[in-house]
Amino acid sequence: MAQPRKHQKSRQPNGASSIYLGKDGRWHGRVTVGVKDDGTPDRRHVSRKTRAEVTKVVRDLERQRDSSGVRKAGQTWTVKTWLTHWVENIAAPHVGENTIDGYRVAVYHHLIPGLGAHRLEKLEPEHLERLYQKMQANGSAAGTAHQAHRTVNTALNEAVRRRHLTLNPASVAKAPKVEEEEVEPYSLEEVQRLLAEAVKVRNTARWVIALALGLRQGEALGLKWEDVDFEAGVILVRRGRLRPRYKHGCGDKCGRKPGYCPQKINTRRETKDTKTRAGKRPIGVPEELLRLLKRHKEEQERERALARDLWVEKGYVFTSPTGEPLNPNTDFHRWKDLLKAAKVRDGRLHDARHTAATVLLILGVPEAVVDRIMGWEPGKSARMRRRYQHLTGQVLQQTAAKVGGLLWGKPDVSQPMTGTSEPTSPQCSESHDGSVHVAHLSGRLVAFLRHEHAHAVVSKWGADHPGKPAHVEEWDRPQWEHEGPGGIRAIRDRIPDHRLIHHAHAVFLPGGERLNIGRAEQRSVLAWEFEVDLYTDLPVRWHTARRPGQEVEAQVRGTDQGAVAAAFGEACAQAVDRARNPERYGDIDSC
Repeated sequence: MAQPRKHQKSRQPNGASSIYLGKDGRWHGRVTVGVKDDGTPDRRHVSRKTRAEVTKVVRDLERQRDSSGVRKAGQTWTVKTWLTHWVENIAAPHVGENTIDGYRVAVYHHLIPGLGAHRLEKLEPEHLERLYQKMQANGSAAGTAHQAHRTVNTALNEAVRRRHLTLNPASVAKAPKVEEEEVEPYSLEEVQRLLAEAVKVRNTARWVIALALGLRQGEALGLKWEDVDFEAGVILVRRGRLRPRYKHGCGDKCGRKPGYCPQKINTRRETKDTKTRAGKRPIGVPEELLRLLKRHKEEQERERALARDLWVEKGYVFTSPTGEPLNPNTDFHRWKDLLKAAKVRDGRLHDARHTAATVLLILGVPEAVVDRIMGWEPGKSARMRRRYQHLTGQVLQQTAAKVGGLLWGKPDVSQPMTGTSEPTSPQCSESHDGSVHVAHLSGRLVAFLRHEHAHAVVSKWGADHPGKPAHVEEWDRPQWEHEGPGGIRAIRDRIPDHRLIHHAHAVFLPGGERLNIGRAEQRSVLAWEFEVDLYTDLPVRWHTARRPGQEVEAQVRGTDQGAVAAAFGEACAQAVDRARNPERYGDIDSC
């Protein structure tokens, strides 16, 4: 007689989650979420009163493991310990001196006093938003609160990368709103009064360079005589002066701050190279300023002879009476003294740079030349021009005269047209025979009045899109009017705006799970303003939308990479909520 087969116990495969009732009467779950540093499985344990509760926690852990990853086991970080570790051991070795100074102020003066006791994984966006409100209520400027937000966002992004966090709460928190104040550049009369007063003070050329060439404070104070080519009439900008940082040389016995110690020791290098390649640039110098620099060099020789063995030769153009580079703080106070002496309204030293940029606008200097003089990177130049070049009364009057000439037949051609990428001149090859120069850009047609504009766009397009065809054709106006997109109104008399646009994109399934579609989460592209599917002139814009297949996508784009990264978290949070609650967004009827 055949014996009945015994029931065999089933065995879960290695790494699978398990749920069981323990001897203590509670339900337990174990989930393998990865591998520990020593190579053994990282298996997490959870315990609840009921099977349903522990099952929910186990499934949540599995979803975290399969999407963003589960927070690493090990040291329990607080906000204070993580920010201190991040700013001193992660950020400090890899960022510039001025950047780390800003980070330390935000960390030690605002973030740790306001949030330091929180456990890192328990920090919520609302904690951050309440801190920003408290800072402003206590007198901090909105810009200071925004700097604290940018700092904590950067620090927590690093915590996410290292799996100490699964989500950065700062990417969800609303950043403080900063209203950018409109700067009023100094008028021509005010500049002349400042220059007239500058000849009475030491280092006269310092203020002429600021107002005429628009050099940043650090760039002007970092100039050395080897950077000045008197024969070619050129100044080469290649370094910037750093703010000194001091420590006590007396063993902290004087009772003063380190900067006021009689034996203070500077612990920071004097200069650093320009931050970007665009910042390292040659600038043409007016003949009057060259003569002033030659006189300044002669005066410095007399100071050197007078100082004798006290003189420290370091080759700087602008120095103290003993040859040391000028302290930026002292330089700032000398600027304030100059404004008072000239009876000119108060303003920042950086406002002189706005003034120089506006003068270039008034003169109609081509945009490419303006970018080189001011040291602006190609991807940011359009935004910087909007920020620094101001529509003064003179600019508005010239524009009004040109509009009047166009409408009433009295063109004023005495002034060059501003805002174009090429100077207007008698040799300009503008079409007078009714022809239109059409740039064919990978299927896109863009028409120009001048053939050099069309060829310039084709050349840049080819550099941005290798392998994609681009060429220029000459059409007559009737052909373009009937066949070209946009008709006569689409013909351009300038080179269109060209800038770097940052994108972020994610897709979520119904229920909120992330869909991996094999596409980079965040990317950056160079786009022209006629590429409406890619282009935006806003710092950041985002939206969520439901696809026909019921997936929800989050799209973010903008010219500010930091703002795009910050908004991406907010867009993804809304997309997840929209995927889970379609009726809340009108995607389906709630009845």
